[in-house]
Amino acid sequence: MRKHKNKFLVSAAASLAFSALAGAASAETLIVASPQVPEGFDGDALKTHTQNVVVQTYENLVVYGKKMVDGQMKNDPATVKPHLAESWKISPDGKTWVFKLREGIKSPYGNELTADDVEWSWSKSFAQKRTGNFIARVSNVIGVKALSKYEVEFTLSAPSSIFLKALTLYVPGIYDSTEVKKHATTEDPWALKWMQSNTAGFGAYHLETLRPDDQAVYVANKNYFGGKLHFDKVIYKEVPSEASRVTLLKTGQVHLIDRPSIQKVVDLQKDSNVKVDRASGRSIASARMNPKCEPFDDVRVRQAFNYAIDKDALNKAVFAGQADIAKSVVPPIVDGYNPNHYPYDYNPSKAKALLAEAGFPNGISEPIKLLYADAFWHQEPVAIQVADMLKKIGVTVQPTRVTTSEMRAKGSPKKMSMCFFTWEDGPIVLDPVYTMYLISHSKGVSNRAAYSNSRVDELIDKSREELDAGKRLAMMDEAQKLWVTDAPWILTTYPATFEAMNPKLSGWVHYPDEHERWRELKMD
Repeated sequence: MRKHKNKFLVSAAASLAFSALAGAASAETLIVASPQVPEGFDGDALKTHTQNVVVQTYENLVVYGKKMVDGQMKNDPATVKPHLAESWKISPDGKTWVFKLREGIKSPYGNELTADDVEWSWSKSFAQKRTGNFIARVSNVIGVKALSKYEVEFTLSAPSSIFLKALTLYVPGIYDSTEVKKHATTEDPWALKWMQSNTAGFGAYHLETLRPDDQAVYVANKNYFGGKLHFDKVIYKEVPSEASRVTLLKTGQVHLIDRPSIQKVVDLQKDSNVKVDRASGRSIASARMNPKCEPFDDVRVRQAFNYAIDKDALNKAVFAGQADIAKSVVPPIVDGYNPNHYPYDYNPSKAKALLAEAGFPNGISEPIKLLYADAFWHQEPVAIQVADMLKKIGVTVQPTRVTTSEMRAKGSPKKMSMCFFTWEDGPIVLDPVYTMYLISHSKGVSNRAAYSNSRVDELIDKSREELDAGKRLAMMDEAQKLWVTDAPWILTTYPATFEAMNPKLSGWVHYPDEHERWRELKMD
């Protein structure tokens, strides 16, 4: 069990400690309260809270454009703009992309960004064979080569409809390879051990100090190319208790707290001392059924389970009615989302009839285990609600807790051994082809329940190389329809993303990875 040296319970001493911290910090210091300090700083080796902070240090060749929607600034998935790169050229066959880097971009160490850094960074991801390598594979990237000091060439095995949007991600991160190489060894050629407690990027913020179980302190990159930053320093403070984090926010001792639970969101929305921003979710909360397991090898059973779930009631019971009902594996914030193929409105009579057709006229009395963990706060309550609703059609389900590590291992691409379990997944590239590949392709890394349909695979693979937007969306529409008919998941909701902050803090924009960018924040 992990030991916490600083368990803030908002005692008088804790409150005074934070008051002193806030008083010592200038108006240019942002204080973030989080359940835990990051355990690593390598985007290709995600540990607890790594993703929250790597996005502050490692920026991208390109970024999404922005647009105002209902008074709120949002990323525009239809627009990709230059960032670390100032321009790019594409070969006629779509297989070669050459990016021209902005000149004069420097890391906090004073080293200038060059094409060698980009080549080295992608080589690191290829070697690690983890997230960055998957991004390369799904984007058809087979090689990255520095052509000159400021030109870098990407070679693709085939044209890719995903590639440019994939470059908006934090991974593969663009590292200051000049600095990182100083810490490499024969046994550790990529300096991965050093990266567990250090950063070296060209982004807005740089890790200054790290005290495990206490705090990580970030400072602004004095060489940052993106203009002056409002906050010179960010204190990422560990506060394990959610109640304590909320109290510290309400009393003005911290500016921002990491994703509050829905119960706290409802409370915070009523408090004038706090601002809660909301964004429609890109992930899907679901109960997944493995077609290789009985009784889920019969599509009628899977469809019956979908008809048996009252999604509106579940939304109210688990998500306080603040989530959006899920009707496709492609979320609404992604182009091509189509809820019209979804037939599974609450209909227990239809569910019973389908079970009878599948050979279960009296329901299923032999208990079926529904696994859940604590990777997402809603897993257990979703499991309980699903079990209760299935009981009404004669199906006995036993919600069963397992560890998050066990669930991740059993859901890995090499195993996919769980028969029935709750989970949340969603795309971090706002593209329908990427979404379908990630979750629905037989080789998708988030296809954790062994779903397989050769026609769906065929449509996804063709779409990955199809550059005509209309044809690509048409194929993804057919794939969504097939997936919904196959009913491998009990879709429940798209959980909304909420960020709770000081009412004077502005500039929050929702990103697909669910993490704000400190460089965009300021105090009004």
